Amino acid sequence: MSLSTRYLLRIMAVEEFRLHGRLFGGRRFALFPVFVALVAAGTAAFFALADADTDLLVSGLHLVVAALGLQVGTVGLVGRDALEDLLGETTLLLFSARTLPVSAKKLLVAFLVKDVGYYAVLFLLPLTVGLVPLVVMADLPASRLPLLFLTTSGMFAVGVAASFALVGIHTRSRTAALAIALGTVAALVVDSGRVLVFTPYGLLSGIRPLTVVASLALPLCLGVVGAALFEFDRRTPSRTAVDRFRALHAKLGGVDEQGLLAKSLLDVARSSGGLWKVVFSQGLVFAVLAVLLAYLPDVVPVRPEPGLTIAAVLALGSFTTYNWLCQFDDTAFYLRFPVSLPAVFRAKLLGFCLLALPAGFAFLALGSVVFGTGTMLVGIAVFAPLCLYIFGITTYLAGLDPTELLFDTPVFVGFTLANMVVLIPLIIAAIAFQLAPTRLALGSVGYAAVAGLVGLALYRRAGPRWEKKALAGDD
Repeated sequence: MSLSTRYLLRIMAVEEFRLHGRLFGGRRFALFPVFVALVAAGTAAFFALADADTDLLVSGLHLVVAALGLQVGTVGLVGRDALEDLLGETTLLLFSARTLPVSAKKLLVAFLVKDVGYYAVLFLLPLTVGLVPLVVMADLPASRLPLLFLTTSGMFAVGVAASFALVGIHTRSRTAALAIALGTVAALVVDSGRVLVFTPYGLLSGIRPLTVVASLALPLCLGVVGAALFEFDRRTPSRTAVDRFRALHAKLGGVDEQGLLAKSLLDVARSSGGLWKVVFSQGLVFAVLAVLLAYLPDVVPVRPEPGLTIAAVLALGSFTTYNWLCQFDDTAFYLRFPVSLPAVFRAKLLGFCLLALPAGFAFLALGSVVFGTGTMLVGIAVFAPLCLYIFGITTYLAGLDPTELLFDTPVFVGFTLANMVVLIPLIIAAIAFQLAPTRLALGSVGYAAVAGLVGLALYRRAGPRWEKKALAGDD
């Protein structure tokens, strides 16, 4: 007897809601989609006042949602680690495939389907509601909002399924996964219109039998490919392994006396996807930005300079690197050992700099090739301080649980506002750059430097803050 997929989906959805409700309190968690809708409405009102092209705004929304789906789809990597019980004290339902009458593939597919529905309600529905200002202030018909919810949910599902399929192919052949990814990108660049008509986005041009069938078949086919090719355990049965920790710890020398940095780096390297998932996360952000910057002049009458824009958003995207560094950690784990939490956060900072900064600088260098040097040099100058700022506010607000605590509405509001305080002035500077290039360049570098110092100050307070909360038993 095997557990049904319907039963698994129901149990997973109930547990997901109960988990976040217990972590943050029912009311605080319920306010999360409200805040998302308010932010979306404010953004939509801004573009409406700027007399932006509504159709291109909607296209950009679908692009961003598909990119979010690609990020969420990498849960296949986490799922593989969970099935191998590599998540420290965190044992997910996926690991129960070894003891319950249900296959690992059914569990993982159900988990992905649950995630699509979960994000559709938590993020995409509020985003759709947030488009109301375009109905009031622009030319978006109100009757189109339900269709937009369906198409954005569909594009999110396509992103999740595509990422899962690539992860599945990657477990069999890294070369094949890279070739398919590059081929898909090339097809989108050469003739995106013809490719996108076979996605849920194609429904916006007309609900026809072909577009309906294609919008349903694409995520399903990609999901089937991912499930068919995904290998859950390619490890040998050997019970010995190379002592990479000792070797890495020796190379780091006095920088890592207690081995905390070596542990953090190996946590990322030994998990599925290895260090390449850091490059993938930053590369995905860069690709979306490159497309948006290419089409932005057709949306609004101004074009932000690429350097500042790419650096600011890449710095924000570096949050995912900190997330990977903390994937196997929690505060209680370290309290058992003779180490202080400030030392742990110092190791996370060093690991963050070793992983996030080189990847970001590499994509900024690629941006110099794509967009020309110009303000890319300014972007390179502001990138590192902005990353330090993102690191500082994340550690201070979320500690060693960045993913979980950023679903807490007050924490997420604080994180969002803290980002807006720094990133919005830099985006404005990028838009107005041509009016006073020298002054705005120097001002941007100085502003980013101050933000970096603020981030370092917050980081230095994060360790004592979370250590005090942990010792006091404050969850």
